[in-house]
Amino acid sequence: MKTSTCRMIERGIIRHAGLEHNKEAVESAVSSLLECYKAGGKLLVCGNGGSAADSEHIVGELMKSFVKERPLSREMQDRISGQAKNEEERQILKKLQKGLPAIALVNQSALQSAVQNDMDAELIFAQQVLGYGKEEDVFLGISTSGQSGNVVMAAYVARALGMKVIGMTGESGGSLAGLSDILINVPAEETWEVQEYHLPVYHLICAAVENEMFGGEES
Repeated sequence: MKTSTCRMIERGIIRHAGLEHNKEAVESAVSSLLECYKAGGKLLVCGNGGSAADSEHIVGELMKSFVKERPLSREMQDRISGQAKNEEERQILKKLQKGLPAIALVNQSALQSAVQNDMDAELIFAQQVLGYGKEEDVFLGISTSGQSGNVVMAAYVARALGMKVIGMTGESGGSLAGLSDILINVPAEETWEVQEYHLPVYHLICAAVENEMFGGEES
């Protein structure tokens, strides 16, 4: 990784006491996502309750500019804006940014309710992973206890597809720990305390990946 990215991770870990033991896992998560994106893959992420909100938050940081500017190449700007019917539309289209493909599996209510009704509620994320997942993709399962059945089932499918599995949990890791290639188990067990640690962790991961993909060598 770039020197600037390493410094970013180091500073981020230092700012949040208790995360020191997660530094290597955070670095591995960043490296796995970089490998995924360079291979043309995507991130699939899910969780329940507050972790569902975190899933959407992560997608928001990856699919558009987070810290760094992500301008399209002039060629791509011209290709896209060339489809516009007038100058106003062309100027709007030129505001588009490069995205890092990521899908939050938590917000497809029609599909999820159909799976719950016709199959089993614990398969709502697993069915999506089976439909979307490819070997070059990464699955990120967020569960404060590590025991969320629907997240665990999705991790089983991700592993079967050859995807890299990242688990983001509380201290014990739960069942998700044994299914994760990379486990980020923050030092808390109470749900709200775990979630308070998860926010700076995934912000750091998103910022580091963005810096690698869009930042200058020492930016």
